Amino acid sequence: MTGKPEGEQRLGLLNGFAAYGMWGLVPLFWPLLKPSGAVEILAHRMVWSLLFVAAALLLIRRWAWLGELLRQPRRLALITVAAAVITVNWGVYIWAVNSGHVVEASLGYFINPLVTIAMGVLLLKERLRPVQWAAVGVGASAVLVLTIGYGRPPWISLCLAFSFATYGLVKKKVNLGGVESLAAESAIQFLPALGYLMWLSARGDATFGTEGTGHALLLAASGIVTALPLVCFGASAIRVPLSTLGLLQYMTPVFQFLLGILYFKEAMPPERWAGFALVWLALALLTWDALRTARRAARAVARGTAAPGRVPADSVSPAAEADPLRATR
Repeated sequence: MTGKPEGEQRLGLLNGFAAYGMWGLVPLFWPLLKPSGAVEILAHRMVWSLLFVAAALLLIRRWAWLGELLRQPRRLALITVAAAVITVNWGVYIWAVNSGHVVEASLGYFINPLVTIAMGVLLLKERLRPVQWAAVGVGASAVLVLTIGYGRPPWISLCLAFSFATYGLVKKKVNLGGVESLAAESAIQFLPALGYLMWLSARGDATFGTEGTGHALLLAASGIVTALPLVCFGASAIRVPLSTLGLLQYMTPVFQFLLGILYFKEAMPPERWAGFALVWLALALLTWDALRTARRAARAVARGTAAPGRVPADSVSPAAEADPLRATR
């Protein structure tokens, strides 16, 4: 964090807490949109997100990236894949929260770093350090224990984790800023979402405008709920190091887990506690290994064995390389 004034560091931390705090508390918002179904809520989230982000970009006059993106078909294709994957992630998450599966949804974001690492090994042929292998093994054991506890595989958690990890990998390839990426993805989602809402309205099944002004305003606010945490995250990402963001990101599933148990009163029999305990052990191993590796890299730079501003290649974990910290929830 050297080179950053203390005020900048504090501002970055505050924005980080705000971003992950809002993402962690978002399960309180989706039930407010009932009687809208998950797909209708998802469609409104897509439509209003584009309008909100477009207004923000218009305000700050940041449009240069758009012309460049339109001239690169490969990046456009990747943005389309990212839009499709995050659509699945958003839809499953909204359905899970409004169907009483908040705890299982939080598990998806707990195991997401483990899935990201596994995908790095399988798809990118990355090499893991022994502690990372141990963490992946503990995580796999946790899924087995939870499968026994639920009487089925934790499909919601696995779907959220794999879709979010895939989203992170695609975003890494696109290499586009958070707000710009959300704008591009929302533009791709906009017409299908708007078409669905128009079809729903023609059938007489739409709730927008039929459940009162308050309900309509809440549906419109889904765009702000999507974009505002991302704006805060962007302000944090340029002011604090990745290691700090990596620790802050655990706020989100912790908040969701606590909400599921304390607010939504979801059941947690002993076998589920055992499964979650194994997941937390795996995350503790990953965090310890990442912090240890970062300290070694810092010492190497201080001794002059590595060029300043560079990190030895073997010190960069696959989780950091493909980490979906830039992604939205």
